[in-house]
Amino acid sequence: MTARSLRMIASGALITLVTVALARLSFGLILPAMRDSLALSYAEAGHLGTATALGYLALVMVAGALAARRGARVSILLGLVCVILGFAGLSMASDYVPLLGLMTLLGIGTAFAYTPLISLIGTWFPARRGLVIGLLNSGVGTGMMSAGWIVPYITQLDTDIGWRWVWALFAAVAVVALMATLAFVHNPPRPAEGGRAPGAAERRAARWAVFCNPRVVLVGLVYGIVGLTYIVQAIFMYSYALAADIDAQVAGALAAFMGMLGIVFGPLWGGLSDRLGRGQSLTLSMAMAFVSTLLPVLSPTLFGFAAHYVILGVAVTGMFTSSLAASTEWVNIDQAPLAVSYVTLFFATGQLVGPAVAGWLIGDTEAFRLTFGVSTALLLIGVLLSMQLTRISKTG
Repeated sequence: MTARSLRMIASGALITLVTVALARLSFGLILPAMRDSLALSYAEAGHLGTATALGYLALVMVAGALAARRGARVSILLGLVCVILGFAGLSMASDYVPLLGLMTLLGIGTAFAYTPLISLIGTWFPARRGLVIGLLNSGVGTGMMSAGWIVPYITQLDTDIGWRWVWALFAAVAVVALMATLAFVHNPPRPAEGGRAPGAAERRAARWAVFCNPRVVLVGLVYGIVGLTYIVQAIFMYSYALAADIDAQVAGALAAFMGMLGIVFGPLWGGLSDRLGRGQSLTLSMAMAFVSTLLPVLSPTLFGFAAHYVILGVAVTGMFTSSLAASTEWVNIDQAPLAVSYVTLFFATGQLVGPAVAGWLIGDTEAFRLTFGVSTALLLIGVLLSMQLTRISKTG
């Protein structure tokens, strides 16, 4: 790869770190201190997570349309501005209604930045799509590793407002990502248009061909399960560990180690999906996520939580990378942004439903085992669907 390509991929990984790891997944680490400071219930905390998912769900298709018309770079910049404003606002807000609005803004920012980024980078590197998407998703691991160390440290330094400093720090990192995007992220050249431009009816037919593609729909169903179960894990697993009398620093270190594994295994999963096929790599990663979520349900001990974070750290980028790469595998290249946005709609729906249902299940009784038992059952369904995707792929 050229130096320009490496700078673009590194910038993309930083964007992923900000919009996925910090804006979406780190909330679970901040939540205990935020709950104590603002006297939030688990149901209210779940609603905050739902607000982020709602913003994501509502505008992910709009983001795909904007990227198709104006180029992904404009959409990514707009998304990063939304995320910066959301982080800055969360560092100052105290009332529940503004918090809901700011968490929604984080979801909107992620919709406009992350999904167009995947299609942009995938278009630049079509022959190594799985590998480069894996490299991008290593930003998720980097972000979670960093947050796993930093968030517990800062929140314990100042138990009253430490969580506010965390949000402010996230805003500063997002500003760096915005500057990197301006400097290094560029739209790929558009293919030369020969002959008659497609009419409105032909464009609609092309869109419906994506929406009705059975392989794309199947990927979407699996990705929806990934979205639901992983956001519940990200928001509530840390609280589950604390409720099981795991030390906060130890739980944070386990989350950080999971992030470190994500950095290492992101590119490996990408290369593996290029070689084995998306269906097989998705089946393997979903099976590992199933086992990892089952363990703390059966054994809510230090061993159970440690095994969970280690196995999920290995598997998580495989689920993301294989799903996103698979969504573009069976459509025309000009429909790739639409396919990514479409399967992400399933993902966002799962992330919308997950926190609200989990917050309701946990309630005031802290029924974490029941909640993660349901997640385990859903992951098993995801494994079976992934196996079906492998069979469909082999039969053409």
